[in-house]
Amino acid sequence: MKVILLDDEPAMHLILRKMLAKVPGVQVAGAFTDTKSASAFLRENGDIGLALVDISMPGESGMAFAAEVEASAVQVVFVTSHKEFALNAYELSVLDYLVKPVAQDRLQRAVHRAMANRRALDLLQSDPLSTVSGSIAVTAFGDVSVSNGAVRVKWISRKCAELFAYLLMYRGKRIPRSRLVADIFGGMDQANADSYLNTTVYQLRKSLEPLGMRDAVRSENDGYALELQSPLVDCLAFEQQAVQWLSEEAGKAEQGLQIERMYAGDLFGDKAYVWAVHETARYADLYAAFVKRLAEALDAAGDTTTALRLLLKLNERNPLDESVLRLLMTLRGKTGDKKGLTALYTDYVRLLSRELGIRPSDELIRLYDGLIARMAQKK
Repeated sequence: MKVILLDDEPAMHLILRKMLAKVPGVQVAGAFTDTKSASAFLRENGDIGLALVDISMPGESGMAFAAEVEASAVQVVFVTSHKEFALNAYELSVLDYLVKPVAQDRLQRAVHRAMANRRALDLLQSDPLSTVSGSIAVTAFGDVSVSNGAVRVKWISRKCAELFAYLLMYRGKRIPRSRLVADIFGGMDQANADSYLNTTVYQLRKSLEPLGMRDAVRSENDGYALELQSPLVDCLAFEQQAVQWLSEEAGKAEQGLQIERMYAGDLFGDKAYVWAVHETARYADLYAAFVKRLAEALDAAGDTTTALRLLLKLNERNPLDESVLRLLMTLRGKTGDKKGLTALYTDYVRLLSRELGIRPSDELIRLYDGLIARMAQKK
């Protein structure tokens, strides 16, 4: 995916270039210090998928620039020092809002979400029947967004986005009002909760109206259901393809890498809806199982470097998962990286002691000792 940078500080261009160089599949196509130059570049280059934009700049602000490109296929992530603009920024339906200094993992999550959105749109636009069937692309990994290939939904409120996400998980099934009130508006008194639900249903329908999807939210027997025509939903596509790949005796590593990139973050990202905790965990577990098998396939195919990268990414998500650590240690041992192997093991031992007050398993201790011994024998 091609990315442009828009910041009046050239030093920030250098920082973001270095950070983006660590994200596979990303190409920085241009860097600009003013919005006029960036807008001109976009008019000449229709293949830009993402713009990382500072808000406070001389002349036209990043906010005005985002408003200009809102109707295009360019996704916008604000990268700024100003926390106070966050609410106004989300009214523009930007993809994310990052506060400087930006952490590598936080930037990667935002970029992965943009890439997932782009893949979904590419699939939609490659289907000649999509405009007839009313197909839409829905992303749920890392956030929740809806697009028909030309227009992306602009949520009127956070609660209407949450209601859409909830109904999406039960697509086509009627959900009683009482259940929606309890799960989405729990803690409010009954009268206020009922009123908020009515308002949220109205806002959701208004949000979907520009895509001709107002009637997708159907009222039925004192409840609501979401009816989508031939949707492309990223989490469903990932689950289907990952399960199929895992069921094969020897899944192709390259195909596996394409599937892995579909997982652009946990279900609904930082929103962390309480009612979605079990589904979030289920998808995270599927992703972990998939990456471990994929790493083994990559190693068998001779691509140990990529296998290590994926396992380190998984280790960052859950540093207490010993099964991932064992695979990492085995690969470090295979490549003769004694320093890396020892660092992995000692960091894990410290983490267990500090967080849980326990020692590593006997199996892990034996694995470490065995790997170190084999390295010594090879010298």
